[in-house]
Amino acid sequence: VERGRQRCQALGLDGQISFTLADVCASGLPSASADFAWGEDAWCYVVDKPKLIAEAARLVKPGGLIAFTDWIEGPAGLSSQEADRFLAFMKFPNIQDLQGYQDLLAANGCQTRVAADTGRFAPSVDLYLDMLNKQLTYDALRIIGFDLPLMQTLAAEMVFMQGLAHAGKIAQGIFIAQKR
Repeated sequence: VERGRQRCQALGLDGQISFTLADVCASGLPSASADFAWGEDAWCYVVDKPKLIAEAARLVKPGGLIAFTDWIEGPAGLSSQEADRFLAFMKFPNIQDLQGYQDLLAANGCQTRVAADTGRFAPSVDLYLDMLNKQLTYDALRIIGFDLPLMQTLAAEMVFMQGLAHAGKIAQGIFIAQKR
């Protein structure tokens, strides 16, 4: 937050942009005070997604937008065992799907304009694993204290996630909704 403030000041934007550090489900900001709420692949870490969407809708002015991407359960669905393993590895409390987010948006007075699989998730996992195997191996090992067994365990979980992505069991969703 402090770095963001410094960058805004350096760019002469400090009078136009402000930062608030708060609970995403109960920000304390005034109702109908924002033109838009935006999230990027992070709402998967929020425990209470109904409260998250309600707070975003509360903050947005009528006619404003809620726009976000998030990791979601794909159309092929996850078995209970796959979901447990994936959620544990990613440290996600739960996972939503396309319809679930649309239902939450509608329940909070928003009309969904876009709700789709971006198609980018599986290729991104492929790229990440390829970079890890070819270019970033040393850096990854350094971060985990050169613990080779841990590296092998983490790699196996990433390969598992790659399989889920290619099977359509997990995806990245994009959502754009307008508050009525």
